[in-house]
Amino acid sequence: MTSEDEFAELFPETRRALLHRIAVAQSEGRTPSLVGAVVRDGRTVWTGSRSCVDGHAPDDDTQFRIGSLTKTFVAVLVLRLRDEGLLDLTDPLGRHLPEPAEVAEVTLAQLLTHTSGLAAEPRGPWWERTAGALRPEPADLLSSDRPLCHPVGRRFHYSNTGFALLGAVVERLRGAPWGEVLRREVLEPLGMTRTSLEPRAPHAGGWAVHPWADALLPEPTEDSGRMAPAGQLWSTTADLGRWATFLLDGDDRVLSADTLAEMRVPTVTAKPEDPHSHWGLGIQLQQDGERMLFGHGGSMPGFVAQLWISEEERLAAIVLSNATSGPAVGATAADLVRITAEREPRIPEPWRPLPDVPPELLALTGPWYWGSAPFVLRLRADRGLELARVNDLSQGVRFRAEADGTWTGLDGYHEGETLRVVPGAEGPGGADTHLEVNTFVFTRQPYGLDGATEVVPGGVDAEGWRGL
Repeated sequence: MTSEDEFAELFPETRRALLHRIAVAQSEGRTPSLVGAVVRDGRTVWTGSRSCVDGHAPDDDTQFRIGSLTKTFVAVLVLRLRDEGLLDLTDPLGRHLPEPAEVAEVTLAQLLTHTSGLAAEPRGPWWERTAGALRPEPADLLSSDRPLCHPVGRRFHYSNTGFALLGAVVERLRGAPWGEVLRREVLEPLGMTRTSLEPRAPHAGGWAVHPWADALLPEPTEDSGRMAPAGQLWSTTADLGRWATFLLDGDDRVLSADTLAEMRVPTVTAKPEDPHSHWGLGIQLQQDGERMLFGHGGSMPGFVAQLWISEEERLAAIVLSNATSGPAVGATAADLVRITAEREPRIPEPWRPLPDVPPELLALTGPWYWGSAPFVLRLRADRGLELARVNDLSQGVRFRAEADGTWTGLDGYHEGETLRVVPGAEGPGGADTHLEVNTFVFTRQPYGLDGATEVVPGGVDAEGWRGL
């Protein structure tokens, strides 16, 4: 039997293709340096870098500024507060943050999904290149001429200011600076010792590259103060690999896998002209061919960053670079996922049977009918159920078993809905048993249960099925 450990490392041809991709990104993007990494099943399986200075290429322990990737950390802090019962995502901002009063009715969910209508940037000069002392209080963050650019909750409009306000909510409810809360509640439990608000050696310097000449200009590094939750953090590919694993699998010391799955559910289309670009709760989602990726990008003066994760393939890619603009880190990270997935597709887990087979569950399997439409119900190894149309088995709805004897839909049309088994006189698997998912009634025969007017709305014609 072949061991999966034999394939833990990538093949030489794959590693060369990955190196070629980041070399092209560094060269064509005209950036001083660029580092990339691939994480598979929670393990970093490849890292590579390119630099304009021979012998000084960054490695997986070199810090880069990660810009708006910071927002994913803020979102996790907010969801921690929600799971602890300290807030609800439907709460208006004013319930937790008295100022600024002009946006008190905006909800926390709208801030997380960029549907608050808030202006993209705060008042004052370019915040990424100026000191945070210019905006000392939350009320100082709002654009002075028009805080709301769009009707609240009506459309997607990316807002750095919105995440700065979420950081202020975290501070108010925790009674400590949000960066300290992040370190204590998230970074330390996950072992992310090289992620910080300020740079720590070894770290890259930020540069701007002249658009029409091969010339460099150093970019300043400022503490952005109240705006820090929008993009202040520095990190490494090694730490972001840990972050990617956490975002995929969860860690009960920080946030559960169920809550993280909730965060990456598409909530709003980010660009009407691009139906493949979506947003969840502080998470970007992007359709790349047939592959759905989630994660976030980031930019600050002197730096760009991207993290993309494929849930289905359990693959993540990180690309960090130290140029204000130029390198296509988003496309490069997506390509690192694609190259690895296509050249070395994930080996599926072995099929395993149920440890025991409850007769009452086994009796539920097989054909069911919604009216005259045939379905089939399967019992899965985790005691969950899967209900699919007979003529389209690939589009089945999975149901998770609950402690009260019901099942909850996990995807498709019945996601979040409750499936109940209504046993008949002959027992839970008998011919008079039926299934209910709200108003959907599934019977053992097409329009079954003779005379069961209460079960099949409208009743069943007494003469039954007939010829023309």
